[in-house]
Amino acid sequence: MNIIKLNAIDSTNSYLKELAQKSAVETFTVIVANHQNLGRGQLGTTWVSDDGKNLTFSVLINLCNFKIQDQFYLSMAVSLGLISALRRFISVSLKIKWPNDILAEKDKIAGILIENILRGASINYSIVGIGLNVNQEIFPSDIENVSSLKSISGVVFNKDELLLEILNSIKKYVRFIENGAFEDLKKMYLAELYKINIPTMFEDNKGVIFLGKIITVDVNGRLVVELENETTRKFDLKEIKFASR
Repeated sequence: MNIIKLNAIDSTNSYLKELAQKSAVETFTVIVANHQNLGRGQLGTTWVSDDGKNLTFSVLINLCNFKIQDQFYLSMAVSLGLISALRRFISVSLKIKWPNDILAEKDKIAGILIENILRGASINYSIVGIGLNVNQEIFPSDIENVSSLKSISGVVFNKDELLLEILNSIKKYVRFIENGAFEDLKKMYLAELYKINIPTMFEDNKGVIFLGKIITVDVNGRLVVELENETTRKFDLKEIKFASR
């Protein structure tokens, strides 16, 4: 495992992608930054982090013959690896909010952004960006429902120790993909999914509020919600959100 530490950078995902384009980069090469000027979240959102207080890093993962249609299994593996590692450090309830945010008692403490570089019908390699709130306690007022490991536990965490635990845990779950154990991975992911099988109020991207319950995630990573009339709808990223917390 090759870990490269940087002080300040625009984006660890962008840096690692550029590095991989210029030269051969071994799988599980990691870029860690004390500060990101342009940290990114899902679909163009930004990741806000105080200098030196949190973990912002990217990992290159190269899976042999990994098909494009199977890409969501990597999201499952990474989120399971992250939540499993965090349980070794804090004892509060942790859940995965679809597709791959990590919630602690309903507050977001981590986010994941995966960028796949394709080669034909396969994924050549994936850049996995992770932002984890570690020792930061004060957040911008316009960001709601956010917390950190220190806010939860009162403990100041060693970020290097955390990083190694997370990387080793992600490796463990990536092996399920390498071994073709996709159904086992999906079963574990669904068991950790926030609000699964619980009647919940949702809002779609047209502003329509409705009652439904999450029953599964399909092969493309879309959220499958059962409606009151027992029919189902599938939602892609940014097509649905929780109407209330």
